[in-house]
Amino acid sequence: QVQLVESGGGSVQAGGSLRLSCAASGYSYTANCRAWFRQVPGKGREGVAFINPNGGTGYAASVLGRFTISQDNAKTTLYLQMNSLKPEDTAMYYCAAGTGGCVNRADEYDYWGQGTQVTVSS
Repeated sequence: QVQLVESGGGSVQAGGSLRLSCAASGYSYTANCRAWFRQVPGKGREGVAFINPNGGTGYAASVLGRFTISQDNAKTTLYLQMNSLKPEDTAMYYCAAGTGGCVNRADEYDYWGQGTQVTVSS
């Protein structure tokens, strides 16, 4: 049973930076995709950034050039470096892992963290 725990959220002013972390435990298989999603009230979870075991990455157009996803060598910790934050980045951020490929569909992922809130003020 895989457990994911996010940390690093908080409140920042527009233009600021945050680094989110997602620590995995009880990992018994190599996920084919690890990802960050975000969600605001009344909307579905939006894929933000994705990384495969080889380090290949993908990003939502809205964060490309501002956010960077990475993982440690053991692939037990996932990171999301968020720079040049905008008020529209305000959301609950979730890390996820799955055995399938990297797909921008929340229901394709098997494991989820409980979320960490990011609030960006103007």
